[in-house]
Amino acid sequence: MADIPDDKPAQSWQSLQQFTAARIALGRAGVSIPVKQSLEFKMAHAHARDAVYSKLHFDELVEAFKQFNLPVVHLHSKAGYREQYLQRPDLGRRLSEESCLHLSGYSAENDIAIIIADGLSATAVNENIIDLLILFLPLLKYANIKPAPICLVEQGRVAIGDDIGSILKAKISLVLLGERPGLSAHDSLGAYLTYNPQPGLTDESRNCISNIRPNGLNLEEAAAKMFYLVQQSLKRQLSGVQLKDDTRAGYFP
Repeated sequence: MADIPDDKPAQSWQSLQQFTAARIALGRAGVSIPVKQSLEFKMAHAHARDAVYSKLHFDELVEAFKQFNLPVVHLHSKAGYREQYLQRPDLGRRLSEESCLHLSGYSAENDIAIIIADGLSATAVNENIIDLLILFLPLLKYANIKPAPICLVEQGRVAIGDDIGSILKAKISLVLLGERPGLSAHDSLGAYLTYNPQPGLTDESRNCISNIRPNGLNLEEAAAKMFYLVQQSLKRQLSGVQLKDDTRAGYFP
């Protein structure tokens, strides 16, 4: 059998590039990939590392939140600094004692606690959260769903919503945070919904909407899916594996 020319496999994959951000059909330069593609890979890796160590733009976010006419509460997990947060995931899941005391002053009956945390990419929050809330919060108002004060959390992971939702006596917690950055997405948000949030819950109690970003699940669809799940969770009084996302692609109420 004749040998296939070096560029033949790459050419056969090139038509698929339009469907994925994955690095396929890069070509070869000897036994390596071409310089251009190699530099692009290194740049993507640098963006991912930067995202992990990025910080929330608190002043800018708080100023932008004023348009929503909701109080904003600044909170912190038990992880004191970024390296500890990365090495001790358990600390990022719990609210610090000082923040617990501070938040207790806002305790009241609420339908939903919206928690915004840096997660593993504060960049994702800084770039996307305002536009997402502009779409999402009016839907809550339309449905007469009462939100608690917006909680802005440093060094927070998904489960920190259990502490916060419990203290605020919220029926639902909705945690919006930066997802672990990949080499094609350093700006991706995740949304995690939990009914009757209480410390000690595990992931089967939550619904997740992932890859929220302009080049992933667009913000309009994400807001629609979040609203649908909130409505269904309140109606059926459950979340997680028992609550399915039955929205159709492109659905927006």
